[in-house]
Amino acid sequence: MSQLSASTADMPLPALRTHRFDPSQGLDSTDVAILVVANNPDLKILRDQLGIARAQAFAAGLLPDPQIAFGKDFLAHKQPGFTSAFNYGISEDVSSLLTLSARKTAAKRQADQVNLDLLWAEWQTIAQARLLFNQVLSLRAQHQELAAEQHALAPVDGYVRNALQQGNLTYDSASAGLNAYADANKRLSDCTVQWHQAEHDLRLLLGLSPDAPLHLVEEPFVASPTKEQVQFALASLPQRRPDLLALQAGYKAQEATLRAAILAQFPALNLGINRQRDTSDVLTNGFTIGLTLPLFDRNRGNIAIERATRQQLKDDYENRVLTTRSDIEQLMADLETLGRQRDLLQSQSARLDEARDAAEVAWQKGLLEWPTYLSIRANALSADMDFIAARDQQSQQAIALETLLGDTDLQPPSVAATP
Repeated sequence: MSQLSASTADMPLPALRTHRFDPSQGLDSTDVAILVVANNPDLKILRDQLGIARAQAFAAGLLPDPQIAFGKDFLAHKQPGFTSAFNYGISEDVSSLLTLSARKTAAKRQADQVNLDLLWAEWQTIAQARLLFNQVLSLRAQHQELAAEQHALAPVDGYVRNALQQGNLTYDSASAGLNAYADANKRLSDCTVQWHQAEHDLRLLLGLSPDAPLHLVEEPFVASPTKEQVQFALASLPQRRPDLLALQAGYKAQEATLRAAILAQFPALNLGINRQRDTSDVLTNGFTIGLTLPLFDRNRGNIAIERATRQQLKDDYENRVLTTRSDIEQLMADLETLGRQRDLLQSQSARLDEARDAAEVAWQKGLLEWPTYLSIRANALSADMDFIAARDQQSQQAIALETLLGDTDLQPPSVAATP
């Protein structure tokens, strides 16, 4: 892991370009985002597809090759005054030259669209990496809580079993104590499996080997933009977000394709010059013109298809913008609600943790019965787990908002100018 390197100059998000990538100190959420862009196997395949699209754009700008024709006729029987005949010539498809510029523009815009789709895939892959990063940290925190609970319940389980063997407790009265320790073991085992699965998924996404160590540091990804920041970022979204830019490039490519279809409705024209000799040894020079009569087809079908496709792209773009605005409004409302819920759960967790610590001391001194002690511990553990879940949910919403906006640190001019 310490030998990994990644160039941050071409990272898709501004916050990644200024970050110092040093995996030897552990991976934070920004390091994970940088590494997934540089090393994700699926993104490498998409970059190969971009190379194909650029090659297609290059091919679309090439001039069509001229055609050369040659023929020769031989006399079946030699006759005085006659000789074999021949003809040769060169011709060019003029119609393809008329649509060359439009086809070249369309191919270039399509390559731009593929490039922007790649950038959007990078944004989404970053979001996926951040989600897995947070999931690993969340499961690690749950594992620590459950391991501590298992360790604390072991003496209670031993106490209950001894009391049961000595006949001081019945199975009915001892069931709560026996089940508490067994439940802690099961929850710890389930959490361990989920933790290992999340680490496996994160390694796979980062393009790391299955046994690569994952030293994750710092806190889960968080973002708390103000309404002014969100509105400012939202206003510039059509000029920044890759999928919207890709749809714009696709629309421009479709306009060029439609223009090529309109030009193709004109009669197909083929021009050529030739030289030939007949069997009487007479040489002639001439030219040929091939012209398609636009009586039935006139490329009207293709023109109708391209116009309908252009309208579909326009509607798709407008729907994407509308959906994005609605999703962002909902995410902002959810983040505000989850923020309040997280603060309440954090306070509740802290109070119950204090009660649990006091109860543990009292139980060890014999001042508290074990059923009451178990109840206090169960309430504290539930509050701790609820707080971890709320923190994880808030982080998920923040990642979703960051993905939709691209950068929640954008500052309105008035805010940015404030010292």
